[in-house]
Amino acid sequence: MAITLQVVRNKKQKQDFVRLPFEVYRDNAFWVPPLITDELKAMNPKYNPAMEFCDSEFWIAYRDGKPVGRIGAIINHKYNKKVGKKLGRFSRIEFFDDKEVFRALMDNAVKWLKEKGMKTVHGPLGYTNLDNQGLLIKGFDYLPSVASVYHHPYYQKHIEDYGFRKEIDWLEFRLNAGRKAIDKATRGAELMRKRYGFEVVRFEKAGELLPYTETLFDILNAAFASLPFVVSFDKKMVDMYKKKYFKVINPKYVYFVKTDDEIVGFILAVPSLSEAMQKANGKLFPFGFYHIKKAIRNPEVIDLFLGGVKPEYEHKGAAVILYSEIQNQMLKDGLHVVETTGNFETNRHVIANWKNFDYIQHKRRRCFIKDI
Repeated sequence: MAITLQVVRNKKQKQDFVRLPFEVYRDNAFWVPPLITDELKAMNPKYNPAMEFCDSEFWIAYRDGKPVGRIGAIINHKYNKKVGKKLGRFSRIEFFDDKEVFRALMDNAVKWLKEKGMKTVHGPLGYTNLDNQGLLIKGFDYLPSVASVYHHPYYQKHIEDYGFRKEIDWLEFRLNAGRKAIDKATRGAELMRKRYGFEVVRFEKAGELLPYTETLFDILNAAFASLPFVVSFDKKMVDMYKKKYFKVINPKYVYFVKTDDEIVGFILAVPSLSEAMQKANGKLFPFGFYHIKKAIRNPEVIDLFLGGVKPEYEHKGAAVILYSEIQNQMLKDGLHVVETTGNFETNRHVIANWKNFDYIQHKRRRCFIKDI
């Protein structure tokens, strides 16, 4: 049967778009479903302020009336102005292993981007660097964190056969916070405290974090400014992410470090929600909320979700102090396993920190690029 592509507009098309991955990864033990409501909000300018500075379009492919693939195309005008290039992004691509379906989707996205004046397309990328980023190319037998992605191995072949080449990779690590690593981190943290006068800010209740929200994103903007695909988070973006993520934060795994009353860095770790999200299967009710709440209260794995240090303090050990605090809290809670989110392969300063742990580098994501 012929393939039909439809622009996502009405309620049914939106539902088909967000539910397609549930079919593509049906019975896959490692895919972590997102919340359907969150996916729908990401495509709605009422809830997603990034759509104020991005153009975007989404399509779904049907064969014989059944959804068989999807893709989005995004132009982040803030980022293009920052780098001085005409870059388009392909996003949220999902499809069954079918060359015809893949090419129809990608042809359509590329055509739309070219009509908008773009000269190059790269991806998979979302609206911002806290949106879906990268294609999994290694680590298919590991459970991703909720801040990461999962894809079937055949995705890479179809993308490369289309003419895409590597732009950059993210690396993900699994760390074991054993006694040796904790002792080493504690010694290093104490040395940095004495040398630079660092102090740690700790929290007991989630409400205590709210006054620090803008400071957290100010540090994040400064720390991430030179990284690929990044634009600064404005107030509307900060408010959106605060509503989305702060409800799943365990405050005892959030720390700030300061010196001379200036906040210079932070780390935000969260209880792993991956297994809970699998049990929720895209829905908070009737039982999803229970599984998520249980995972927050009684974690077995900790995900390093976000962290940043002001550039002028990167080489003064502020991060060492933050990692030490996380490890000591894990020791108190009887936890040992940490999952990192993606680190750019070029970010050797951050990656070097993981060598203080017993670790494996188990997952790799890739951003591809192609001139059009």
